[in-house]
Amino acid sequence: MGSFSGFTDRNKQKSIAVQLEGALFISTDLFPYFVLVALEAGGLLRAVALLLFYPIIWLLNLTRHRTTALHAMIFISTFGLKIHSIKAVAKATLQKFLLEDIRESSFKVFSGCGGKKYVFTRLPRVMVEPFLREYLDVDCVVGTELKVIGRTCSGLVDPTGAERAEMEWFQALKVACGDDQLIDVGLAARSEDRSFLLLCKEHYVISPQEDASPLARKDYPKPFIFHDGRLVTRPDPMRFLAVFLWFPFGVFLAISRALVGIVFPYKLILPITALNGFRIRIRVPETQKQTNPKSVVESPKTKGTLYVCNHQTLLDPVLLSTAILRRVSAVTYSLSSFSEVISPIPTVRLTRDRFKDREIMRSMLERGDLVVCPEGTTCREQYLLRFSPLFAEIADKIVPVAVRARSSMFYGTTARGYKWLDSPFFLMNPFPWYELNLHDPVSGRPDSKELCYDIANGIQMLIGKTLGYECTNLTRRDKYRMLAGNDGIDQRN
Repeated sequence: MGSFSGFTDRNKQKSIAVQLEGALFISTDLFPYFVLVALEAGGLLRAVALLLFYPIIWLLNLTRHRTTALHAMIFISTFGLKIHSIKAVAKATLQKFLLEDIRESSFKVFSGCGGKKYVFTRLPRVMVEPFLREYLDVDCVVGTELKVIGRTCSGLVDPTGAERAEMEWFQALKVACGDDQLIDVGLAARSEDRSFLLLCKEHYVISPQEDASPLARKDYPKPFIFHDGRLVTRPDPMRFLAVFLWFPFGVFLAISRALVGIVFPYKLILPITALNGFRIRIRVPETQKQTNPKSVVESPKTKGTLYVCNHQTLLDPVLLSTAILRRVSAVTYSLSSFSEVISPIPTVRLTRDRFKDREIMRSMLERGDLVVCPEGTTCREQYLLRFSPLFAEIADKIVPVAVRARSSMFYGTTARGYKWLDSPFFLMNPFPWYELNLHDPVSGRPDSKELCYDIANGIQMLIGKTLGYECTNLTRRDKYRMLAGNDGIDQRN
């Protein structure tokens, strides 16, 4: 059995069999993935129940009763859930954390083999198979099979599945590749079951001293653009405990921060938010600094200015209003009734009818300043979605605004969850961070429709260059079809 570091041959025709936990992945801990399923598919109470049961799970693993611990986590996190809910979480939420867990050195070996690829895992196959097939081009996934009654998970393991006993991966691989066929390369973790290596011509074992560097984002097999879920970081036991303990303080902070934006005048909002941990950075154009720093704010005009920004959270227009020290209006395709009630600025819903929406925005511009987010939805990663050119048809003066938001504990956006909780979750972060970069105005209302597209694409590229984001042609519909299985029209408030 050879050392993992000794693998140098990158024959594109070689087949490979690899263990997921501890070999292809850095971590051997399955708890975070079950927490994500429990939280996103089952709710907060189910996730907390799993957390409270963790000491017993830890003790079972310590005494080498790993199968019992696995079955306990499966039961708590999946009992009574619809199987389609688990599949949705696997596709929309788990992929981010699975990508972040890939071991760079193992991935180089795995991707260097161009033959058939087999992956073994103790995780339920339904939780990891979509990721493994989409991002790693895996041909066969051998994992735990959940017992489903109708369309509902029983919380039990199907006895006909490959996880019937951990030491049966040898038989599982024989079934998967055929009795007379051997795998060219086998990759396993020293602490895990390695019986399947008997069917591999070359054996490589991940030692505890092996490099545990995660795969760099630039080396991901394909661009990772969309994902869902509320948690920013991997919910290891201690991290999730910290989230649970922080939750009541976060609720208090979110309420206090919201009240600051509603009650206090604009000139006092920035210093007060700095005291409660909400950091807001505002950058104005150099030309404005050289002449009059407040000219963006106080320039006389016969009608309103149109501000065009990329979309990070629902707070984008509110914080822009704070930055320019006056109230602006905002238009949106989807906004919950709760968000409308607590919003400190006027909001108007668009109809998705191009002609009606154009008239709505024109009438609002006649009454004052207006903010639009032409992406039509948020994007968490460093990409910009396609900008709708409608805004270029309605305003003579357009001010591009590059917006960047960061959070350390909770995401303030969702595609599958309750939209009315988006802003509260963002405000619950210990130290939320926002940056707004205002650019010099550009002219709108060109003579032809083609020039409207040029203006929209130009502003998208300008904002992308400012933020260091990549511009794409993806749309709101693409995002919601990928994450929620719909067009993003009917959403829960």
